[in-house]
Amino acid sequence: MEPVENAATVRYADAAGLPDALRGADILFVWDFLSTAVPDAWPSADRLRWLHIASAGVDPVMFPELRDSDVVLTNSRGVFDNPIAEYVLGLVIAFAKDFAGSLDLQRAGTWRHRETERVGGKRALIVGTGPIGRSIARMLTAAGLKVAGVGRRAREGDPDFGAVHASDDLAEHIGWADYVVAVAPLTEKTKGLFDRRVFAAMKPTARFINVGRGELVVTDDLIDALRADEVAGAALDVFETEPLPAESPLWTMDNVLLSPHMSGDVVGWKDTLAELFVANFEKWLAGERLDNVVDKKLGYVPMGAEPR
Repeated sequence: MEPVENAATVRYADAAGLPDALRGADILFVWDFLSTAVPDAWPSADRLRWLHIASAGVDPVMFPELRDSDVVLTNSRGVFDNPIAEYVLGLVIAFAKDFAGSLDLQRAGTWRHRETERVGGKRALIVGTGPIGRSIARMLTAAGLKVAGVGRRAREGDPDFGAVHASDDLAEHIGWADYVVAVAPLTEKTKGLFDRRVFAAMKPTARFINVGRGELVVTDDLIDALRADEVAGAALDVFETEPLPAESPLWTMDNVLLSPHMSGDVVGWKDTLAELFVANFEKWLAGERLDNVVDKKLGYVPMGAEPR
């Protein structure tokens, strides 16, 4: 942050101090991207012109007052694309090769030969066609999987997905996939997208992977589908409630892999987030167009959007 501190008055604040710090500020950098403090402090934003959030998802700050204001919203698109894609590929391989089962047998001191699954030739449906979804598609394709996408609109001939199906038709196409990867942004349209009807339409041998937002999934419906063998397994990095409550059945289910919202967090990621903001701040000072401007009606940066 040194370049910013050299050019501007910088105030650092926690949630309690945010209202006072926000008065008179032109720019707000939301470093704690899970914080819910901004809506409550919004009445103090008396001259704010730009809000930047240190995440790809912007749902924590997409409250009505910001959406209806003239404040420019930018996100940290690009920082997490390849790390999350690597994480998803790792999960696919872990499922196919039963690494969890091998570790359990190792801990039990049991020698048990098994056969595992091929990765090449399997099918992956990636729900979310933004930069992270595209990086996942390219990585899974390189590993030999066949991929398709799900986005706002159906289309053919996409360079990364081939076919893209409309999210309204998800239940009609989800049965095609051996792996279903949720990476869509959280919007009013995608909240609860994966519900009982969608899980019932999956192959009973398919695995579900969520590296998007926990609220994309109706958790109780997923648990029921796993218990009923409608879905063979799940790998979850995000949850409706974080941390995941101790009483959640997901903790003890044999066919579930859990991680604490870390799929994009690689060594050095915090420095990269700060550097991205600094680069945009320098554009702000120079009167240049900003990168990663979010369409506040859509809730994400549109593909092919020009800097603003």
